[in-house]
Amino acid sequence: MPTTTVKWIDGLNFIGVDSTQHSVVMSGEKKGAGVKPSELLLIALAACSAVDVVEILSKKRIILSQLEIHATGEHAPEPPWAFLKIHIKYCLKGQGLTDKAVQQAIELSEKKYCSVAATVRGVADISTEYEIKPV
Repeated sequence: MPTTTVKWIDGLNFIGVDSTQHSVVMSGEKKGAGVKPSELLLIALAACSAVDVVEILSKKRIILSQLEIHATGEHAPEPPWAFLKIHIKYCLKGQGLTDKAVQQAIELSEKKYCSVAATVRGVADISTEYEIKPV
């Protein structure tokens, strides 16, 4: 079972430690030392999907040379400012990339494998797009 710990440093700065003892610095301050906790959710969603997309394309014997994922979120206007909409844009470069392969990888990630997407889905509307860049 995954277990995490968040330790307070000072002010509104924290360190989050995962079950493998890797850490991330977070901050609730505008000029803080780390990532905003709410934006960490967007990072987690993008990273979770990135792992899936890389693995799926690798199984299709497609060699990626670049993958960049941009996630943007739209908050509710009132507290607790939940994400209402999240848009994910995948930018890929590699040999053998096709629209069909990329679409399948994204769809499998979003609907079958990504635990973060499964958790967020139903609360926020998740939309996606992709761009295959020339090699």
